[in-house]
Amino acid sequence: MGYIITICSQKGGVAKTTTTLGLGGALAEQGQRVLLVDLDPQGNLTLGLGLQPRQLQRTTADLLLNAVPARDILLPSAVEGLHILPANTTLQLAERYLPSRPNYQFALKRALEPVLPDYDFILIDCPPSLSALSTNALTAAQLAILPTQAEYFSAYALKPMLQSLRMVRERYNPQLTYLILITMFRRRNRAHRIIRSRLEATFGSGLCRTVIETDTKLREAAIAGLPITHFAPRTRSAQQYRALAQELIAHVQKEKATQTA
Repeated sequence: MGYIITICSQKGGVAKTTTTLGLGGALAEQGQRVLLVDLDPQGNLTLGLGLQPRQLQRTTADLLLNAVPARDILLPSAVEGLHILPANTTLQLAERYLPSRPNYQFALKRALEPVLPDYDFILIDCPPSLSALSTNALTAAQLAILPTQAEYFSAYALKPMLQSLRMVRERYNPQLTYLILITMFRRRNRAHRIIRSRLEATFGSGLCRTVIETDTKLREAAIAGLPITHFAPRTRSAQQYRALAQELIAHVQKEKATQTA
């Protein structure tokens, strides 16, 4: 059964979509069957995988509002083993109308259940806010990854995000856990090193061991419509997303072993 990971942040510009793409590519490269879910009306994840959001006939809006089966919406990518449920601006309708429906928080979870056996990992990219869409993503997931820059404002934004996670865990999804991922890191930046140390001291094992550093090739990969692991496989960021994939595979295996013990 597919393990669902939501990549979310209430702050924009923290490499949330870049991480979804890079991690998805790295997992697929390692033989995992991966489904990406674009839950952001901006459709950047869709665009970053080489698709044109405006030309889509069906999107995740149809999945949530019209009960169109996920298998009728998902599309293949240029990467073997990597599929996507794409999005465009029509997803704004879901943001608007979902809250008027009973138990709307579980709409995405119910929609993904039929395809869970088809994938090893399902990665959900959220909009940069705690909204009806983000709540759906957190309700559906077993793990939330919270990307943050090693900068004051970004790290400060973790507090309301963690409060939102606790709310979702208490009301809808008691199994939800989280990991914090440092992104856009510069080793030569003293402030970055200081904040990284503080995050390590505060969150301990709740912080990913892998750190994603700044790399201009990540922007070029998005333009090319490919994950960094397939656009520039020898780059530092490609190696780091591979390390993150390995870390998460080990995390899931340990979690499953604990549940069966």
